[in-house]
Amino acid sequence: MNDKLIIFDTTLRDGEQSPGASMTQDEKIRIAKALERLRVDIIEAGFPAASAGDFAAVQAVARMIRHSTVCALARALDQDVDRAGEALKHAERARIHTFIATSPIHMERKLQMAPEQVIEYATRAVRRARQYTDDVEFSPEDAGRSEEDFLCRVLEAVIEAGASTLNIPDTVGYSMPGQFGRMVGRLMERVPNADKAVFSVHCHNDLGLAVANSLSAVLEGARQVECTINGLGERAGNAALEEIVMAVKTRKDMFPCHTEIDSREIVACSKLVSNITGFPVQPNKAIVGANAFAHEAGIHQDGVLKSRETYEIMRAEDVGWSANRMVLGKHSGRNAFRTRLQELGVEFASEAELNAVFARFKQLADKKHDIFDEDLQALLTEARVEAGDERVRLVALKVCSETGETPRASVTLKIEYEEITATAQGSGAVDASLKAIESIVHSQSNLQLYSVNNITSGTDSQGEVTVRLEKDGRIVNGQGADTDIVIASAKAYINAVNRLHLAGLRMHPQVHNL
Repeated sequence: MNDKLIIFDTTLRDGEQSPGASMTQDEKIRIAKALERLRVDIIEAGFPAASAGDFAAVQAVARMIRHSTVCALARALDQDVDRAGEALKHAERARIHTFIATSPIHMERKLQMAPEQVIEYATRAVRRARQYTDDVEFSPEDAGRSEEDFLCRVLEAVIEAGASTLNIPDTVGYSMPGQFGRMVGRLMERVPNADKAVFSVHCHNDLGLAVANSLSAVLEGARQVECTINGLGERAGNAALEEIVMAVKTRKDMFPCHTEIDSREIVACSKLVSNITGFPVQPNKAIVGANAFAHEAGIHQDGVLKSRETYEIMRAEDVGWSANRMVLGKHSGRNAFRTRLQELGVEFASEAELNAVFARFKQLADKKHDIFDEDLQALLTEARVEAGDERVRLVALKVCSETGETPRASVTLKIEYEEITATAQGSGAVDASLKAIESIVHSQSNLQLYSVNNITSGTDSQGEVTVRLEKDGRIVNGQGADTDIVIASAKAYINAVNRLHLAGLRMHPQVHNL
């Protein structure tokens, strides 16, 4: 037996619940296109009831995606289900995913509902969702800490109401692999009408076991796994899509199933998500980390040179590393530029947008010799950010830093229609620049994170800076890229300030767990 394992990606929904990882509609569309190229079966595009922005983003993804199923999340509430159904109205393939908590602690302390009420809400939500689509998924939130007898009752009832996928979430990452897998197996045996639904799992990584728990359930018969690119997600994240897919592909002797994922697109998708969210991929991250296929030990190098299989269980090329790609430079024309971005799945809304990004490309090409795909993604992100609702823009930046002297920075910002200049001193050029910016914008936020990563190799590489700001419980990430780290830092801080302003206009889905 070799069943298909359905890959359900929730980067755009649960991944966005990472503090500071909120995405714009345009960014969600770019990631959705990449997921479709990856041949993901189901894309959970968002939570339409969370805000008008989330509704619009799900609606836009639903209109654009044609090969993957587009899914929307809804609590077991009439208004949530209706909102999801409306957002998915133009989808080629639509799924509504509804949920309610079933663990004693959640029912008593959060929902303040009796078990019978929970069953009533669950079945009513499923029946209502069936009015919009035949593809309905139900999740008993915090299943990992729910009583098994009650879980069986809930699952039987929602299947009878019309749910065709049953998702068993380890919402707080509490379960152990063997324990979780066996529980899923028992549910499949005990629920009388289990044969009428696909069993799915959704595991969080609080104890670093999300992938292990998911794969344990697959061995017990689960045939859908909910996961995210790079393991993105709230708290410690979710099961990493790339690890699930490559485990099943690499260990065919263990798993009686297969995926239809085009694994050659994994690295490109990983880099895109990292670039948009500002969450760097750690170098030793499995599959997509920079060191994932690097060998430094002499014994390892000798073995790989003689036979790759001695120390490599996968080929780097199979997940998108070392793939042949066109390198652009200062002599590259508009056609080569446009063609390469089309190959990366980028479409321009107008010639004006293409011209604006191409102008940035030429400016960058004057600074560095070779322009790689990662540079192009960073250029596109920056161009579209600045074309959006930006209250604050960087006009000019001048820094003075020399041995034995206190660094100084002078910055000019354009706030809506007014240009303002300020100077400041700091412990370094970056510190002085950010203090000068803050003296103008008065964001009154707390700087929680400042990190720098090189986008490509070489001393002329663009530096990608991520800044995380917190204000009144709201957390945003800002990104900036430039061959000058100080300028990249200023761009990142300004981007975060602008996002902090917009964050007040929407309700972040982080308030809803799954």
